[in-house]
Amino acid sequence: WDVAILGAGVAGMAAAVACARLGLRFTVVEASQPFTTIVNFPAGKPIFTYPKDMVPAGPLQVTADVKEALIAELRRQIAEVDIPITTGTASHIERHDGALSVILKEGEPIRARRIIVAIGRSGNYRRLDVPGEDRHHVSNRLHDPKALAGQDVLVVGGGDSALEAAIALCDAGARTTLSHRGGDFARAKSENADRVARLAAEGRLTLKLGTQVRRIDEGSVEIGTKGGAGETLPNQAVYTLIGREPPLEFLRKSGLKIRGENDRGAIIGLVTFFTAACVIYGMKAFGWFSDQSWNPAVLAKRAADQLTPGTIGHVVLGSATGFGFWVTLTYSAVVLGFGVARIRRRRTPYVTAQTSTLILMQWLPLFLIPEILLPWLGYQDAWNSGVGKAIQTNLFPAVDYAYHHHEYWRFYGVILAWPLFVWNVFTEQPYAWWLWISLVQTFVIIPIIVWKWGKGAYCGWICSCGALAETLGDQQREKMGHGPMWNRLNFVGQGLLAAALLMLVLRVVGWIWPGSAVGGIGIGDANRQLVAHGWKPVVDFALASAIGVGLYFYMSGRVWCRFACPLAALMHIYARFSRFRIIPDQKKCISCNACTTVCHQGIDVMNFANKGAPMADPQCVRCSACVQVCPTGVLQFGEVDRDGRVARLDRLQASPVLMREGRGQPAGPTRS
Repeated sequence: WDVAILGAGVAGMAAAVACARLGLRFTVVEASQPFTTIVNFPAGKPIFTYPKDMVPAGPLQVTADVKEALIAELRRQIAEVDIPITTGTASHIERHDGALSVILKEGEPIRARRIIVAIGRSGNYRRLDVPGEDRHHVSNRLHDPKALAGQDVLVVGGGDSALEAAIALCDAGARTTLSHRGGDFARAKSENADRVARLAAEGRLTLKLGTQVRRIDEGSVEIGTKGGAGETLPNQAVYTLIGREPPLEFLRKSGLKIRGENDRGAIIGLVTFFTAACVIYGMKAFGWFSDQSWNPAVLAKRAADQLTPGTIGHVVLGSATGFGFWVTLTYSAVVLGFGVARIRRRRTPYVTAQTSTLILMQWLPLFLIPEILLPWLGYQDAWNSGVGKAIQTNLFPAVDYAYHHHEYWRFYGVILAWPLFVWNVFTEQPYAWWLWISLVQTFVIIPIIVWKWGKGAYCGWICSCGALAETLGDQQREKMGHGPMWNRLNFVGQGLLAAALLMLVLRVVGWIWPGSAVGGIGIGDANRQLVAHGWKPVVDFALASAIGVGLYFYMSGRVWCRFACPLAALMHIYARFSRFRIIPDQKKCISCNACTTVCHQGIDVMNFANKGAPMADPQCVRCSACVQVCPTGVLQFGEVDRDGRVARLDRLQASPVLMREGRGQPAGPTRS
């Protein structure tokens, strides 16, 4: 065959029609019957195919909004085409002699040049794993709600399938109880959740939130809260609509790598990259291997000593005598290379502008200016008198350890604000200019930025940590963990923020009242040791560098930003007052969960989109991944007014769907 298509659902049959029109030799492999998923929907089930104002690509077009009409419409369209169907269950795919073979559990293999896998995302049904689950009256499919009129029925689940089944059963006259282990229906469409709430208020539906099934008996079922007392309910039928497992075994047997599953090679790669990150940042922070002849900083010093002071070569090599130069150069090169790749890959005005800004921020104020321009100006006598001398004296103090005799690296503090960059504030003696700069940055400029454009205006457009995350980490987003357990790790950043504030207060008191007991702690040896042997190795080295960078290809590029950055924790407070929102067009949401999957800050974006609520989660870094990946153009960046209504949408388009449609205006006022 030219093409073998696995699965006779809507996607598979649409591919079959397209193959027929192209004159290709093809076959469709199906274990049951065409459109079997839709056929197994409850009778009379309302169908949401796609937004009515959208016309999807492909040969199959549907308008029906009820199960039976939809099946008839689909069957009528495929009847016009001769589609050969091979009945069988695919075990896996193998490659032999340049061709692919579909290995069936029964029957001869099917050889084809190309294979389209259209088996959907659903495999085996999930189980409750409770006694009695295999009884005859327990099912994971509701076919005809009317057949259960007058009976006691328990529906288990909190998604759209469970809610729609409960609604259909109530309408059919069944005495229905809906049990869900969660406290709300966060994953269901708001229309379904609202309808369930109305049925419960009318007494037609019994809601049991926060409960789980404990056992199923003939004529009764026991449910209860976690750790609480059980409750026995009369019952004639149980429907466990708790989802299905993805068909991963088929993909594994076919030799496809599953994201999130690490084989030996992936583990070796993780260990190697993590070790490299530890060594590189250890060489920068603690001077590891500083006396080794192969160290590029040692080689640079030998070369710089041979050149005329003040020449560009001398300045560059002189800066390169510090290993931080090599780390920053490598960092900047990675941001540039992967940034250009991201622009080419994403192809939206937003990503182009954002990534270009991050590249410029990394190369100019975070590399070229402190490492080359400022030292070069020093050799040109720019700092010898007047304003220049005041700038150098107050911002770049003279030191013996630096090759250029001044701490030009402190210029990083122009971009990296306290408490992300603490070294211009946690000093032996107060540097008044840096204290004022840091004060204005952290407590004036950044709050204004966050209020207007959200936390992501700094994290996603300015910060060097964000620059690496959005470039090197661009294709690692889906590796970030989601859920309450991961959210608890956010307390690490809040704890570091509290520690930084305490250390700052103690230091300021020490500067003002050095003779006091508190002041003695603030500028004494204890605080000094805490900064040098606490903050530097634990925060700067371990959390921000070794773990934050070392786990890029294991947990995404935002490990440090999400869990541990103290500046991000402070901006979470500012974000509570922000006007920035991600604005959803609820009627277009198809609950595909793609937006949540790609969020490397762990936000459940679909929960907001499903409800049509402007998303105000303070974790958002404006990366635009959720906006871009949405297949129906649901999401846009925007602002709300004081009353929570949509005030405007961003002019810089981030959605490829809306770019193609030439649209980007809100459907109407929406409250946050």
